[in-house]
Amino acid sequence: MKVTLPDGTELDLADGATGLDAAEAIGPGLARAALAVKQNGEVRDLARPLIPDSELEIITQRSGQDALDLVRHDAAHVLAAAAMELYPGVKISIGPPIEQGFYYDFEFPEGVTLTDADFPALEAKMREHVKADEAFVREDVSVEEAIERFRSEDQPYKVELIEDLITNTGAETVSLYTNGPFTDLCRGPHMPTTKRIGAFKLQSVAGAYWRGDSSRTMLTRVYGTAFFDKKELAAHLELLEQAKLRDHRRLGRELGLYTFSEAAPGSAFWTPAGTRVFNELVALSREMGEERGYTEVKTPLLFDAELWKKSGHWDKYQDDMFLTATGDERPMGFKPMNCPGHFELFGHSRWSYKDLPVRYSEPGLLHRNELSGALHGLMRVRHFCQDDAHLFVRPDQLLDEITACIAFARDTYALFGFTDEDIRYELSTRPENRLGTDEFWDQAEGVLADALKANDIDYEIGEGGGAFYAPKIDFHFTDSLRRSWQLGTVQLDYQAPERFDLTYTGADNAEHRPVILHRALMGSYERFIGILLEHTGGELPVWLTPTQAIVLPIADRHADRAREIRDELRVGGVRAEVDERTESVGRKIRDAELRKVPYMLVVGDRELQEGTVSVRRHREGDEGSETVAEIASRIAAITRDRSG
Repeated sequence: MKVTLPDGTELDLADGATGLDAAEAIGPGLARAALAVKQNGEVRDLARPLIPDSELEIITQRSGQDALDLVRHDAAHVLAAAAMELYPGVKISIGPPIEQGFYYDFEFPEGVTLTDADFPALEAKMREHVKADEAFVREDVSVEEAIERFRSEDQPYKVELIEDLITNTGAETVSLYTNGPFTDLCRGPHMPTTKRIGAFKLQSVAGAYWRGDSSRTMLTRVYGTAFFDKKELAAHLELLEQAKLRDHRRLGRELGLYTFSEAAPGSAFWTPAGTRVFNELVALSREMGEERGYTEVKTPLLFDAELWKKSGHWDKYQDDMFLTATGDERPMGFKPMNCPGHFELFGHSRWSYKDLPVRYSEPGLLHRNELSGALHGLMRVRHFCQDDAHLFVRPDQLLDEITACIAFARDTYALFGFTDEDIRYELSTRPENRLGTDEFWDQAEGVLADALKANDIDYEIGEGGGAFYAPKIDFHFTDSLRRSWQLGTVQLDYQAPERFDLTYTGADNAEHRPVILHRALMGSYERFIGILLEHTGGELPVWLTPTQAIVLPIADRHADRAREIRDELRVGGVRAEVDERTESVGRKIRDAELRKVPYMLVVGDRELQEGTVSVRRHREGDEGSETVAEIASRIAAITRDRSG
């Protein structure tokens, strides 16, 4: 057989050769380092026969996420093996690798409640399995044999999984993996032996309903992570500690920006300070949009079900919507996105080809019926506002408009210090649950790919990640903790103009369909603020922070002058306040530092006499004396230029 290596080299191997055979044929060093192979996008065990006439990549510790998934999947099996030895009668369910580690779900015997205090014993038993260098051995067996085996071991979750495979896929065989005394139902892949697990750590315990169904058994989910060496693990754990300190829910509370209440689950209550931050972002979107030819519109919150049926949301998105009815029982739905309202608005006017592109923007209030368990601070909410826009363009304008959207995104992100190196571009393609024909999706995906190439942008493919109505370019940001977040998106939609019968009159006096670009750059303002807080640790740019300067009178006799200075600063365009508490100036400075106020202006006898303020910069200390006019001008210029 022949396989093709990543550099294009063809490798001749005997029929039935395995991944390990291929690695050995390339060189003994690679054979020692090999963990698995990748063929046709699938990571496979080294011991499995290769797929003939296909591309072949040897997976080693340097293979990024593929390698991490392997070590974490192996660690999950080792955790299950340890749990079965320490807790006889435990029932096991599933244990996959996840982005930051792995988990395994257990049903422990009656009377057993696992806590963090049990982790040392579990980890000690896991280390025994790792030290034993147990081989991961795959065996393909009939579904009947597998069911009989797991039923005899009183493992009902494994039996249910196999029965579902029979029902849903017609499976006749399943694969089992054994390491030491432990055998699990598993697709694989796995590394050759447990000894390749260099370092691991159990991290937390949570409850998880079996199959995510609240009517089913509540299982105990044990989370952990694993790496190839202790240094990588230590670095990861340090990042996790930093993430706790930078948690936007904690920072939002400490900085007094927002709060949450069971009176409106999944919806933020913004304080005056938080509202200032929020409004600054909305103002930024408006200002930059106006400069680029966007026109702001306003559409209703509540629409008749017929509109949602026309848009496709009723069939494809109804479970994620809040539904209600009018007094005459006319079904209605709160909008989860602005798109259909903009389509309806566009359709109420007559348009010429000379009018296009038409660029509607709307910081509209949206509602999505997120599950309670999915809610997470500002990152996952039910009520939010999005920097949304829809562009109605002629086909010949598509490339220019997509290019302009990408440039708009880059200009926006640059204001927050996000460089091109921080941004990753992804072309998200057709999902399984979608509208339209394959021909439509081929055309739309092709146009977006051409636009990315025309702008010399390297991009990844997000298979199946498109919206149900259109493919999209997604902008992903890597933050200071090396986590990836999706920020904005540009979606190419040929379907909505057909469904809403949208037209414009062409130069030939005939009716033509526009093409629609859905565009959001920050995404929801709520989520963007959450990301920004965690990325900066709450150190917002000066132009965005809710209080840019705080005046600190040293004694009561300086309070009147402090209030005058505050008023002068406000007239000069600075968001300022006074700390009039009867605390020492040292305590006031400390509290202002904790609030992360950029400028602290101290007023005492000397400053009163000289007509100045002593300027302290957050985290940097004393900057000397300045007049109020000078410091006001400096801060106002930063705000105006959004330069710091």
